[in-house]
Amino acid sequence: MTSSSITVAFIGLGTMGFPMAGHLSQQGYQVVVYNRTDATAKKWLAKYQGKQAFTPSEAASQANVILSCVGNDQDLQQVYLGEQGIIGAAKPGSILVDHTTASAEIASELDSAAKAHQLEFLDAPVSGGEAGAVNGCLTVMVGGEQSTLSKVAAVFDCYAKAVNLIGPVGYGQRCKMVNQLCITGILQGLSEALKLAEATKLDINKVVEVLQHGAAGSWQLSNRASSMTANEFDFGFAIDWMRKDLAICFDEADKLGVALPLAKQVDNEYAKLQQRGYSRADTSVLIKQFDDEQR
Repeated sequence: MTSSSITVAFIGLGTMGFPMAGHLSQQGYQVVVYNRTDATAKKWLAKYQGKQAFTPSEAASQANVILSCVGNDQDLQQVYLGEQGIIGAAKPGSILVDHTTASAEIASELDSAAKAHQLEFLDAPVSGGEAGAVNGCLTVMVGGEQSTLSKVAAVFDCYAKAVNLIGPVGYGQRCKMVNQLCITGILQGLSEALKLAEATKLDINKVVEVLQHGAAGSWQLSNRASSMTANEFDFGFAIDWMRKDLAICFDEADKLGVALPLAKQVDNEYAKLQQRGYSRADTSVLIKQFDDEQR
């Protein structure tokens, strides 16, 4: 089938979903969008070709593939299992894909509901932030069946540069937990390193140029070190969302008896930053944890 013969529903036009749905439209898919805030859907329609639905069920009933990217487990329960939800309206044989960062438990719950209605489901959280979504180069971590993933691989190619099947349903979410823990640790180390670099009067740009090619290299170093030292933190992935993700990590770790001391330390610092008014600042605002100590 060609892209023009496939109708894709996209539920949730937030920071990530808005450009992701846009890529699908630009690649020739027939796109039906739903967003809880009507004005956002209207804004999307002003920029891309597609149709607006006014409930998740209305969007799902028109589609072969239904994608979601919303806020949390509760949002997913509403848009999939609510009175106007996806599950009850999707045509048998449709494929449901959730790109939300959520718990493995909700992924399993949605998978069971999908199977009961002759639907296929993948949990497929993404990494790459707003820039990755806008530029169509996200990483997708997938839980589910390879046969299902193969059917939507071309859809993913519209906004992703890397797509990997991690395991059965729920494993995509568990991989995303690992991703968030890695970012948390890297940002703490980077924050401390940059404060030392500043204190010793090093040229940050030269430091980044040298270190990014060695063992200390990371996406955060290459993309956030300079902006962190310039006091710039408006990059889309707010600490409110990181704390939501970390809470999911802590819940999973508690069930498995795994200690996460560094992540809990960083989460505590993010809580303090929220109290200082940085709730919507990018996660790299972690460097400002040192401000109080220096005053």
